[in-house]
Amino acid sequence: MFPVEELRSLFPAMDGRTVYADAPAGTQVPVQVVEAVSHAMVQSMSNVGGAFAASARSGSVVEAARQAAADLIGGQPSEIVFGPNMTSLTFAISRALAETWMPGDRIVLSGLDHDANVTPWVRAAESKGVEVVLAGIDPDTVTLDLDELGSLIDDRTRLVAVTGCSNAFGSLVDVGTVCAAASAVGALSYVDAVHLAPHRRIDVAGIGCDFLVCSPYKFFGPHLGVLWGRVGLLEQLPAFKVRPAPDEAPGRWETGTSTFELLAGLTAAIDYLASIPGMASGAAPPATRKASLDLAYELINSHETELSRRFLAGLPASAKIFGRPGPEGRVPTFAVQFDGRSPAEAGALLGKAGINVWDGHYYAVEPMRRLGLLEAGGLVRIGFVHINTVEEVERTLDAIADLA
Repeated sequence: MFPVEELRSLFPAMDGRTVYADAPAGTQVPVQVVEAVSHAMVQSMSNVGGAFAASARSGSVVEAARQAAADLIGGQPSEIVFGPNMTSLTFAISRALAETWMPGDRIVLSGLDHDANVTPWVRAAESKGVEVVLAGIDPDTVTLDLDELGSLIDDRTRLVAVTGCSNAFGSLVDVGTVCAAASAVGALSYVDAVHLAPHRRIDVAGIGCDFLVCSPYKFFGPHLGVLWGRVGLLEQLPAFKVRPAPDEAPGRWETGTSTFELLAGLTAAIDYLASIPGMASGAAPPATRKASLDLAYELINSHETELSRRFLAGLPASAKIFGRPGPEGRVPTFAVQFDGRSPAEAGALLGKAGINVWDGHYYAVEPMRRLGLLEAGGLVRIGFVHINTVEEVERTLDAIADLA
């Protein structure tokens, strides 16, 4: 049995009064994260590099966070870069990569993506006279058209940037196939795993990407961004940094002083995920954090699949789902249109019923535009994670029925 009630007891916000169906915009945090952030602010607020104990403690916090992030997504700690958020990290990498591009080059983007994995690349390409092409989406299932994307990748392509999972529609993308196609022509690949990380186990080696980025506040941690990049690229690309900053990776990409308290919270969030198998079985967890995370995501996937099945089966006829109609090939993030209600009106009414949802485009500007929904106010997004219960799904469905 998935220990959802035991896990929920670790989250101060999960008091049962509110259904947090707004997880795609940010998750709640367990008490371990709160305590880790608080402890770091008391004990480890000195900058790194000093010959004194407080500075050494800060350095230990950074090292522990790099190791934890590497355990979560793969690679080595020396390949983990921290920043304020995914968007800022993507702008930094896009600016650096643009220095290697020439007029006549091409970059291939996805029509399914959050704008943070579109506009940084478009702006960088414009600065160098590089062609930008975007792959289409299947309007029925709102999934990426991999055949079209593959046809756009040619010997002029320098970069392919794609999401691992749509933040708006919950659609999973076969990023391994995309990255292999990019590698075949000598292009680099950049994967936005922000919406993938809460729901699926990530392995950068298995994916075969060159860069991957995610956001801890989407997987029960604090607000910051995490970038993995191949160490050779992180060492060679022209980082935009101040002169005293390190010349070696990953520090050459980290502008300014690290937020040590948030890095401590990141480690705690990953350790929380790794604790799930032990809580589920009542026995000792696997010997390593990586092995615990492997099993944790299997358990999470099973529970979330049931949440998806219940939600999709219970939607009334007055609600139209945009995306895959079944639990396969998706995560429990749903974009819904309601008869007789604008997205803003439906979102407000659900909020009054204690169901937290989002309405609009949620920065998924390109897919909303392609579906003809951008000017109409977008859709209502309802998103669950593993700390949501079947009962909360039913409560959400009851509130949706009341909209009619």
